[in-house]
Amino acid sequence: MARDTGFPDADAENDFSRMRRAAEMSRLIAWFTRQPADVNTILPFDEVVAALGRLGETYLGLQQVEVSSIVGSVDRTKDFDRMFRPTSSRIRERWQRLAAAQRRGESVPPVRLYRIGGMHFVIDGHHRVSIAIARHLHIIDAYVTEIHTRISPEGISATSDLILKDHRRLFLSRVPLVGAQAQAIRFTDPFDYAELAENVEAWGFRLGQEIGEYLTRAEVARRWFGEEFLPVVRMARRAGVRDDLGSDAELYLWLACERYRLVRKHIWDDEIVARLHDQGRRRR
Repeated sequence: MARDTGFPDADAENDFSRMRRAAEMSRLIAWFTRQPADVNTILPFDEVVAALGRLGETYLGLQQVEVSSIVGSVDRTKDFDRMFRPTSSRIRERWQRLAAAQRRGESVPPVRLYRIGGMHFVIDGHHRVSIAIARHLHIIDAYVTEIHTRISPEGISATSDLILKDHRRLFLSRVPLVGAQAQAIRFTDPFDYAELAENVEAWGFRLGQEIGEYLTRAEVARRWFGEEFLPVVRMARRAGVRDDLGSDAELYLWLACERYRLVRKHIWDDEIVARLHDQGRRRR
């Protein structure tokens, strides 16, 4: 707990001033260390949901929530930083009034939160969350609604991470892989998802023309993964092609693009693999 002198108004004023100094110090450190501009920005709920794809929600009722898991807001992204420290003195009066009331032992209603994975976003109660952090409280009472999303929120730590999640969500809507197959497709460059989606769709079109049947997106995704992606990646790994590429998806995309650029063909054989192996060695 924060030091309590027995004078609630004075302690609340000191708490606010301390939080403001910490916020400005954090901004200064971020500037000195050249951290990304959004590293200390509170996560915007709408942008996170848009990137992940909203499927539905479940009301969970009153729960005790770890304060450290509250990282975002529905509509107050400018008033507080990522640690819910006030970004200006504009909210000082209300903040200190609520903080003093809590120090006098007055009852405080639970905050209202959205939950996405292990993250929580404030619907109502931003000042109460900020005050809880100022007083070093670890748990806060909250009415929680869980949001279900198409893709996992794992790995989101800043607003810039949402670009990668958004492109992955769009890729899975075009190439609806599921389970372990979906987990196998990972990129660090968000635009690689769009390039691979076009590659898979083109492969599916050629397959449909070859067999004379209409294939759904799900059928194309399943067959592409089993008949194209896995055999090609295994063949390339055995041949030692571009073993500097970390993920199988990055390897496949490089192979597919280089194959067509070099030989203008959509087939795989020993000669093509050998040429790609030599090309890969020159790229390292």
